[in-house]
Amino acid sequence: MTKFQDLGLREELLKGIREMGFDEAFPIQEAVIPVLLTGRDVVGQAHTGSGKTAAFALAMLQEIQPKKGIQGLVMAPTRELAMQISSEIKKFGKYTGIRVATVYGGQGMGLQLDALDRGVEIVVATPGRLIDHLKRGSIELGDITHIVLDEADTMLDMGFVDDIQFILDLAPEERVMSLFSATMPTEILRLSEDYLKNPKQFLLDADDLSGEGIDQAYLVIKDRDKMKYLIDFIKPLKGQIIVFCSTKYRTRDVAKYLHQEKFDAVAIEGDMSQSRREQSMSKFRSGKVDILVATDVASRGIDVPRVELVVNYDVPNQEMAYFHRIGRTARAGAKGRAITLVSYSSVGDWNLIKRQIKVPLTDLNKEMGIEISIPDPLKRQSPSRRFGGSQSRSEYSRGRSGGGYGRSGGSGGYRGSNRGDARDDRSGGRKRYGDRNSGNSYGGRSRW
Repeated sequence: MTKFQDLGLREELLKGIREMGFDEAFPIQEAVIPVLLTGRDVVGQAHTGSGKTAAFALAMLQEIQPKKGIQGLVMAPTRELAMQISSEIKKFGKYTGIRVATVYGGQGMGLQLDALDRGVEIVVATPGRLIDHLKRGSIELGDITHIVLDEADTMLDMGFVDDIQFILDLAPEERVMSLFSATMPTEILRLSEDYLKNPKQFLLDADDLSGEGIDQAYLVIKDRDKMKYLIDFIKPLKGQIIVFCSTKYRTRDVAKYLHQEKFDAVAIEGDMSQSRREQSMSKFRSGKVDILVATDVASRGIDVPRVELVVNYDVPNQEMAYFHRIGRTARAGAKGRAITLVSYSSVGDWNLIKRQIKVPLTDLNKEMGIEISIPDPLKRQSPSRRFGGSQSRSEYSRGRSGGGYGRSGGSGGYRGSNRGDARDDRSGGRKRYGDRNSGNSYGGRSRW
C-alpha cells in the first residue's frame, strides 16, 4: 500500500495524518488524491468505510490557502454527516491554519453567521441551509476552487437535485469537483455529465453489495418475540451495537425497553431536538454508551469504527438500505456481524433482499432449532413495499408540496431554514448499568 508521504502532501497535512494514527493510504485515497491534485474532476463509487472523506478532504486541504476567503465547499445530505465531515477535515487540517464552518438546518442561524464572520476557507453544508445563506449573502461562491458532493445518491433520494443544480450554477466554472456516491443511478450520472468536466471515474467495489467481511445472519420469528432475542444476542457483547428500526415510534420503544433492562442505550429519531440528537451521537461515538437505536438515516455516512454488531430489528424498506445498515460494522477492513430479525409479515420483503446478498448467510432458525409457523395468508402475501431505485422513500425522505420539491407557490423561490434537512433523521469501551455477561442461552451452541 502507498504511504501518505508518497502522495505529495504537505508536511502540515502529514503531521495531522500521523497524529490521527494513519500511515498508509486506503485504495480510494491512493487513487483519488493524485488525480484531484492535478486539477481533474473525479466521480468515485466505493464501499462504505473505504476512506473517501479523507480522499477529498486531503486533496482540498492541500490546495486551499488560509485567509483567502471560502475556497472549498462540501455538500452532504444530512446534518450529522455534515458535522462528521467537518470534524474529519479539522483533524486532517489541524496544522494548516485552514478553518471550517458547518451549516445545516436545525441549528440557529446566528451561530453559523458568527462562525462565517470570523472567516473560514471551507464550508460543509446541507443544501437547504446553504441556499438560505446564499440568499442572505452570508456565503458567496465567487472564490470557490473545490466542490464535493458526498452521498450524492442519498441527496437524490431526498429530493435535493434542484437545490444542488441551483447551487452549482452559482459557482465558478473553473473549479475542481468531485462526486461520491454509493450507487450510480441515471440521475447521478446525468448530474456528473452536466457539472463535471471529463471526470476520471473510480468505481472501487462498485458491485460489492454483498457485505463481504460481515458475518450475516437472520432469524424468522413472531414480531412480539423480537425483544427477547435482541436481548439474548446483545447481552454477551463487549463492543458497540447499532439497532435499526423502521419507524421513530419503534425506535423509542426499543430504546426505552433496553433502558428498563439496564442496557446503556441512546436513540436518534426525527422528533428529537437537534441538541439532543447531537448529544446522543456524541455519546455513542465517544464510547460513553454502547448501543445506538436509530432509523435508517443513521445508516448512511456515519463512521463509528468500533461497531461490533448491527441488528436489523425490522427488515429495511429497500434493498440498498440493508447494505448501508450493515455497513456500519466492519469499517475500514475490520470484521463485523449483522443479524436481521424477520417477522412473519416481512418474510417476502426479506426474500427480496436475500437474493442480492452474495455471501453465505447463517440461518439462525436452523442453528438454534427454532421452528417457523407462518400463517397461510402471510405466505401468499406479496411484498408490501417497493424495493430498489430512487423512488423508494424511508423515514428521512423530504416531503413535496405545490407540485415540486423545494419551491413554493410556483414562484421558483427557495424555502427557508425549516426545510427537510432540518428534519433529517440520520444519525470503544463499554459502560454498563447491569450485568450483561450472563444468561446467554445460545452461548454454548452458536457463534451468534
